[in-house]
Amino acid sequence: MPDLLSHAFIAFTICTLLSLRYNWLTGEYVTVGMAGAFIPDMAKIKLLVDAAAVEAALGIPFNWLGVHTLGGAFVAVLVGTVVVNRADRRRVFMLLSLGAASHLFADSLLLKASGRSYEVLWPLTQYHPPTPGLYLSTDIWLTGVTGSVAVATYLFVQYRA
Repeated sequence: MPDLLSHAFIAFTICTLLSLRYNWLTGEYVTVGMAGAFIPDMAKIKLLVDAAAVEAALGIPFNWLGVHTLGGAFVAVLVGTVVVNRADRRRVFMLLSLGAASHLFADSLLLKASGRSYEVLWPLTQYHPPTPGLYLSTDIWLTGVTGSVAVATYLFVQYRA
């Protein structure tokens, strides 16, 4: 999927540029930010596990789309934060949140037939914001552009000294 790789490139670029300002933001932490960019797409597990099966197992209404929203991403970030060493939790929380937020923002720019995005800010609101429709999630060119920017950012940071 080209959009998943694009999300990784976007998070890499943001975290790498932030590493210029914050000395603690090393390669390991950049990877954490990139992992955060994958969080909203955990909803793609619906291809393997039907929502009805989860609903039957839990006994409550369930939909995988909730994972691909602000609220679902926040819960996943909290889970990711508590599984790391206590000393790293604040940094991991910030970077996972940054990666997830960059993903949700990039997805809000997708071209939709309705001209509206999904409920990206759920549970705060069920509003479907208008989308500028800059690209499709299947567009290969986007991966090339974001990958090129990521490589340029990496080279800039490496050879800046």
